[in-house]
Amino acid sequence: MTYEIEATTNRIIKGLNRDGHPDKATLSSLTNAPSITSQRAQTVWPLLMANLDQSQLSRNGVPTRGEIAVYTAIRFYAIYQQGQNQFVYGKATGEESEGVQFFEALAKLRQNEETRKALDSRVQTVLATTNGASVMNGLSHLNSLLKGRNRTQKIDFARLSQDLYRLQASYEQSTQVRLLWGQQYFRMKTATAKTEGVQN
Repeated sequence: MTYEIEATTNRIIKGLNRDGHPDKATLSSLTNAPSITSQRAQTVWPLLMANLDQSQLSRNGVPTRGEIAVYTAIRFYAIYQQGQNQFVYGKATGEESEGVQFFEALAKLRQNEETRKALDSRVQTVLATTNGASVMNGLSHLNSLLKGRNRTQKIDFARLSQDLYRLQASYEQSTQVRLLWGQQYFRMKTATAKTEGVQN
């Protein structure tokens, strides 16, 4: 099921891009609707409901883990895409990989010593949070920070949706996801330093 969430998000994002002719109305609605239950999110519901598997759709009006994960990831994509001409989404793995995972993109920002301390503080707050809604709120701020500082980096928002789906499953899975994010964020600089050492 986790893979289906990633595949669904990938399909929706590519649909929103429409081969370089973005659906600006839907993207605008996404940027202005912080959650799937927001009034402005209603324009996105048809797209979401048409792409999610029936087992992932709510039957009682309370959003499912799948709905929340996919909505949050496509909203982050919409915010990151806003004002950009080039497509800002790219898969981090596979034959067509041209993007990086969300926390790997943050790790690249961390290489700037002037902003590292403040960025570390924000990331550590997210990694220490166990409440799913609070984590997603913190990620929203980090997404805006990424957009402001690194507009050319393509990000794998579909993989992020998979992480967000697992994050909501249980305390154990939430801990695994946050550890994975920490590994992606903190190990990047060391790996770069080792690579540079080998080349010299």
